This record gives sequence, structure tokens and C-alpha cells, in this order.
Amino acid sequence: MTDDKRPARVPLTSGLVDSLKEGFFPEIQAAVSGLLSGTRSFYVFFVLSLLTIVAASIGGLDAVRIGYHHAYNVTREIPWGILISTYIFFVVTSTGLCIVSAIGHVFGMKDFMPIVNRAVFLSVVTIFAGFTVIFFDIENPFTMAIYNVLSPNVASNLWWMGTLYGAYMAFMAIEFVFLLLENHKFATYAGLAGFLTGVAAHSNLGAIFGMLHGREFWYGPYMPIYFIASAAMSGGAAVIFFTMIGYKVNDELMEAPMKRALEAVSKLTAFMISVILFFTTWKIITGLVGAPGKKAVIMATLNGPYAINFWVFEVLLGMAIPLALLLSSRFKNLKMSFLASVLMIIGIFFMRYDLVVLGQVVPAFHELGVNEFQGLHPYMPSFHEIMIVIGGMGIVAAGFLLGERIFKGHKSSH
Repeated sequence: MTDDKRPARVPLTSGLVDSLKEGFFPEIQAAVSGLLSGTRSFYVFFVLSLLTIVAASIGGLDAVRIGYHHAYNVTREIPWGILISTYIFFVVTSTGLCIVSAIGHVFGMKDFMPIVNRAVFLSVVTIFAGFTVIFFDIENPFTMAIYNVLSPNVASNLWWMGTLYGAYMAFMAIEFVFLLLENHKFATYAGLAGFLTGVAAHSNLGAIFGMLHGREFWYGPYMPIYFIASAAMSGGAAVIFFTMIGYKVNDELMEAPMKRALEAVSKLTAFMISVILFFTTWKIITGLVGAPGKKAVIMATLNGPYAINFWVFEVLLGMAIPLALLLSSRFKNLKMSFLASVLMIIGIFFMRYDLVVLGQVVPAFHELGVNEFQGLHPYMPSFHEIMIVIGGMGIVAAGFLLGERIFKGHKSSH
């Protein structure tokens, strides 16, 4: 073929710009008009979520003003409190949403495809909420971000956590943009990158706990695996919950493909609940025959000060009742699945709280018989800590409501 007959090659950047002009910018214009056409109940809940964020911001800034040591109830003995557990709650949910969406969009399970857009969007929203919560737990967050780049410590699990989660959030945001553009090829690449970095980041988060020799309740190789399994369980509950709420917000009837998708997610969720029940059972059995410090923590959960948290919230609300609801409905009754997801989200929040706090309540000198270190360390969240936690919830609520209106129920991948 001669040069004058050779077809012209369109530069990649030019094609991307054309794609943005034809697909993305008109979508944004339509999204703004859609946002202005919401119902009265939508605006009421949206304003309430914004007021929650404002109130939490005031509480967080006041904590910065008076000093964290005065505003928070964390101590030298228990340095990680409810802000750390809430951060874990959000990033676990985000990773779980990524895993569930990847089953459909990355690995080709067609029944999961209808939930992909909403799950990817919410994975970005929830991890942003987690970053916001931990922002108020770190005394110098900007310095940490700067030296994360200028002075990396590759031997630190905490450095890897920040780096991997930052990359994960970027990949998930890129995937969502490509989904809006209906460019599923590049969205799949970004989704695979997000899935791999998310799993790596989350297993590394489990390793932060599992590699602490001085904390017997956490120490062990199962923690990274447990974190991944519990993330899939949390992601399934979040998909069911937000999808059902989304159709109420948009005042629409659910389509048959979406019903099949929620049935598939319900089956996956029931399976992951069974896996976590298995982990929990063996954690108790091995803890009862473990070192005195670990046994003391297990007894505190079984019949001690944390028994209500464990039996009522973790076991009953978080796992046993939802599993019974899902199995009895045979995954066909979506109202029962929704109820199960609500109970799971409440129970999982307490599950994260107990995981973080219980690993620190046993004094380091407990086994040495020192009198002043024989009892369990007390911890109760302060007003400032609770306000920041509520603010994180408000961020998720506001982001979810905005997403439902702006992106019209995330239906482009159906």
C-alpha cells in the first residue's frame, strides 16, 4: 500500500477528547438538571446529611484546636479508638464493594453487571469517608502525606497502607469515569488494577494487626485472610442496602436484571457470612487455649464487659439473623435481603470496633502478675470522636444521594 492510500491515524489524546465531548460533558449537563428535579424527601435527607457533615467538621476542628489528647479518650495504653475502627469499617466496605463489582465487570459474571456502576461509585465514596475520618485522628496528616512521597519506608506496613489505598482510590475513580463513557475495555483495565491494589491494600491492613507480636489477640497469619473475607461480606451487604434505597430515592420499580443481580449478591453474602462464622468460631476456640492475655480478651467477649457487643451485635445482628433471613427467603425475597443488610451493617460496625479496641484492653504486663496491670484497660469514645464518626456517615449519605440523582440511578451498564 502506498503512502497516499494509507489510512490516517487518529492520535489517542484526540480520541479521548472527542469521547469526553460526546459522552462525558453531555452526561454532566444532564446530571445537573437531574439534580435540580429531585423530590422533597430527597432534598430533606440531603440537607440533613450536609448539616451532619458541617456539625462533624466543627467538632473535628475543635478537636484540632484544643488538642487531640484533650478531645479524644484514647490513651497511651489504648492509642487506637473508634476513629480507627470507623476508618477500617469504611475501607473494608469500600474494598468489599470493589470485590463484588469486579466479579461482574472484571471477571465476566453477567448476573453481577447491573450493580457495577453503583458499587464502583460507592467504593470511591466510602474510602473517601474513611480517609476523612482518619484525617482527624492523625495530628499531622499533611506532613504524613508529604513524607509518604519524600521519605518512603518500604519496610512499614503503614506506608504501604497509605500508598496502596491511595492508588486504589485513583483506579476506582478512573474506572467509574470510563464506565460513564461506556468504554468498557479501559474500565475493565482500571477495574482490574483497582481490584488488585484493593486486595493488596486490605490484606496489608490485616497484616498491620497480625504482625504485632505484643498484641496476642491480633497476632497471627489469619488476619489478612480474615480481612479479605469480611470485606466481601461487607460489600455484599452494602450493595443490597444501597441498591434498595436507591430505587426508593428514585421512585422506580426494579427491573428483572437488577433483581437477579441482588439475588446473586445475596447468595454471595450468605456464603461469606458462613465463612466469617467459621473464622469467629475458631478464633474463640484457639483463644481459650492460648496465652493468658488472649484468653482474657476472649472471656471479656463471651461473658465480660464486651459480651453484649459480641453476642448481640456481632453474632446475632451481624451474622446469625441475616444468614437465617437470607436462607429462609431462598434469596428471592428482596425485602428480607434488605432487612438482613441493615442488620449486617449495624453488626459489622460493632465488629470493627471490637476488633480494634479488644486488641488493646489487655495490659502489656498482664502475664507478669503486676497488680496495677491486672485489669482490662477502659475506653469510651468522647463526644468529639462520636461527632467525627457521624460526620463520616454523613459523607457517605450525601455522596450516595448525589450519585443517585446526578447519575440517574447508575443504569448505564444494564
